[in-house]
Amino acid sequence: MAAAAVDDGETTARFEAEVRSWLAWCRALPKVELHAHLNGSARSSTLVELASGLGEKGLINFPEVQAILLKGDRSLAECFKLFDLIHLLTTDHNIITRITKEVIEDFAAENVIYLELRTTPKCNASVGMTKRSYVEAVLAGLKAVEAVQVISGSQENHKKVLGTTLSRPIIYVQLLLSIDRRESTEAAIDTVQLALDMRNCGVVGIDLSGNPWVGDWNTFVPALKLAREKGLRITLHCGEVPNPTEVQNMLLFQPERIGHACCLEESEWTSLLHSSIPVEVCLTSNMRTETVPVLQDHHFASLYKSKHPIVICTDDPGIFATDITREYALAAVCFGLKKANLQFLAQNAVRHIFADDKVQAELQKIFDAAAINPHEFTHRP
Repeated sequence: MAAAAVDDGETTARFEAEVRSWLAWCRALPKVELHAHLNGSARSSTLVELASGLGEKGLINFPEVQAILLKGDRSLAECFKLFDLIHLLTTDHNIITRITKEVIEDFAAENVIYLELRTTPKCNASVGMTKRSYVEAVLAGLKAVEAVQVISGSQENHKKVLGTTLSRPIIYVQLLLSIDRRESTEAAIDTVQLALDMRNCGVVGIDLSGNPWVGDWNTFVPALKLAREKGLRITLHCGEVPNPTEVQNMLLFQPERIGHACCLEESEWTSLLHSSIPVEVCLTSNMRTETVPVLQDHHFASLYKSKHPIVICTDDPGIFATDITREYALAAVCFGLKKANLQFLAQNAVRHIFADDKVQAELQKIFDAAAINPHEFTHRP
């Protein structure tokens, strides 16, 4: 397994055994997820079911796709095939709603108590999809969740939910609308305006993501400035590939958070540490995309040693065959973290969420209650 920087099968097995030994404890730990792409978080079982239909229509090679979905240790090329599959599937409003519902339930099952889902609104005139109708399909997915009580949207919605007797665990869910790096300035501004229009529905911020080799930073600055002026929070995919000028410009822009930060030269690294901008760290993702050679060399270690704010995240757990529990377990095994260290990282993430002080206070109560008995966490509504 490349992620373990191993030399043979025996070492791989030993590494995986260590990771498994952490899973139960890490699953019970209350957690905050701040970097998860909606469509990249789709269940493999759902993708197999939906891909079967595309195979019957001759749109994909179903046996090939099924084989990829049934394996865990996927190559980068195989991951890209799954991204292509999801692109085909997410032109249907009902599928988007279903995926959203399942993704929230899956994160809740991992004891995630606060989730920020990011997604790029799509237009597809052939099926009557607009950016707005796409987001509305996502919001329908939030409302369809039954396994847990979803709290999202305006403060009035929060008060209504918290003011009732709850029989289900709570998960706070907020949405970030992503600007695709392939977009024009005008299209990026449209996404920001849509986010502003849907703030009361649970949209709290803007993300910049997509193919890191595509697009120019200056194209997106007007849209990002508009978002900031109107009070939306901003997170940027930063340093996924070597691009010193862009990284410096992003850090100078001072977003509330950045994601990945894998390919920074010494001067950018120094700027990042001086900035105190929180980094959304995605261990397995960085391995699968080959931006980090081995996990033990991941910049998580340097950030942690420097006491820089970091948040453990998944990125695309469905694509990269991981989950937030495993990401915490990987951090423990690879970097020698103790339970108290993981507890601190999970709770400290609350400081970096795109929600107000009242939500932060509610989340802190959950963590404080869990800390009473750190050996057996429980999450109660």
